[in-house]
Amino acid sequence: MKDIARQQMSIKVESMDMLNAQIQMEGRASASYLAMASWCDQRGYNQSAGFMYKQAAEEREHMMKIFKFVNDCGGNAISPAIESTNHDFSSLEEVFETALSQEIDVTKSINRIVAAAKKNSDFGVENFLQWFITEQLEEEKTMRDILDLFEIMGRDGIALKLIDERISVE
Repeated sequence: MKDIARQQMSIKVESMDMLNAQIQMEGRASASYLAMASWCDQRGYNQSAGFMYKQAAEEREHMMKIFKFVNDCGGNAISPAIESTNHDFSSLEEVFETALSQEIDVTKSINRIVAAAKKNSDFGVENFLQWFITEQLEEEKTMRDILDLFEIMGRDGIALKLIDERISVE
């Protein structure tokens, strides 16, 4: 029965495996953003904390979107185990540098899956991931724009408070 079910999936096995790895990555990103939010909360960076809580929720939404897609295609989505989340940051700037690095990694992963889906003629997966490509461009730009504030305004004293106040939670 297992072989018959796999033959009837509307998703290729390689795509399903890659999407399950992406589910894991999105879950880790959500946990990482929660850790960043906690760090910001503990230091009075209220806007940054709110921003990171929102990011954590968005990453979980992304994870669930992929999870549901895999199952809807007849595949087997696997719930991620999240281990070893970093909770230590030396500065607010490091928090946002870590966030940008994380977003770049997610973008690279999405692009790899799209390239593999294209190569394997897995058109449903390729089409599904187009939204994620656009989303990742926006996420990276947001983090870069925030990091630019450190270059413009500085890295200590009142500059950090002013940067935090400019972080949008909308």
